Amino acid sequence: MNYIPDRITKEAGRSQDAYGGHELDVPTWPVQPGRYRLVAARACPWANRAIIVRGLLGLEDVISMGLAGPVHDDRSWSFNLDPGGVDPVLGYERLEQAFLARFPDYSKGITVPALVDVPSKEVVTNDFPTITHDFSFEWRDHHRPDAPDLWPDDCRDEMETVMQRVFTDVNDGVYRCGFAGSQEAYDEAYDRLWATMDWLEERLSRRRYLMGDRITEADVRLFTTLARFDAVYHGHFKCNRNKLTEQPALWGYARDLFQTPGFGETIDFDQIKRHYYVVHEDINPTGIVPQGPDPAGWRAPHGRERL
Repeated sequence: MNYIPDRITKEAGRSQDAYGGHELDVPTWPVQPGRYRLVAARACPWANRAIIVRGLLGLEDVISMGLAGPVHDDRSWSFNLDPGGVDPVLGYERLEQAFLARFPDYSKGITVPALVDVPSKEVVTNDFPTITHDFSFEWRDHHRPDAPDLWPDDCRDEMETVMQRVFTDVNDGVYRCGFAGSQEAYDEAYDRLWATMDWLEERLSRRRYLMGDRITEADVRLFTTLARFDAVYHGHFKCNRNKLTEQPALWGYARDLFQTPGFGETIDFDQIKRHYYVVHEDINPTGIVPQGPDPAGWRAPHGRERL
């Protein structure tokens, strides 16, 4: 899927690749507190990243947030959680309206997370990895004083390598399993998923977080998939070699993050299950939403302080 590549940058008019610093022909918008609204959905793992990073960095009073409901149709995510089904800041019923306000003939996916320019009510970008990257770098002057450094200089190269493997084989890998159009495609995605899950299990048996003793964006990106694994991906997407709860290091790691302020409170298991089991009619034509698993285990002691 192609995303709107625009960025919100500290230096207005700067046009650079968010990662490599290479000059690009990408429209940029100026960092201005109060100007932009993050539209997200608790059901979506990609949007969940943005919710977590915004909270960890203390940007709640700088970038407002609107939440779409967990069930959408072919047109768009809807603001059906708000009174009257209308976002109170944008005045929209659907996120689609922000995209069409800027691009009347927009034909790509209407996705969350998206940043919307409040004065014009036009979408700015829905490029999800760049959104959270720029929250860390371009909005740094507005971080709370004790905000974590989610992109530490001393491990950034290794972190990028880890995140790329996690994205390809886990974040996106569960979807490639779930939406595989052939047995061969499913088998390949399944094998890659579990090879990387085993690699993560071994890595996290020796360190508390992916990059050592501190939380980075790499952890945020893995967490949002792990939080949905047993509730959705294990059965709904046929990722069923093991449950997360059967992976000692990964399960302890996931609980450790869940119990860290800024993570667990962003997770709504009911919304997550409703989204996948209702929206994916081709995979679950009955629309029946499972009752389990019991989320109580997420609060159990994890013991990872020893690492």
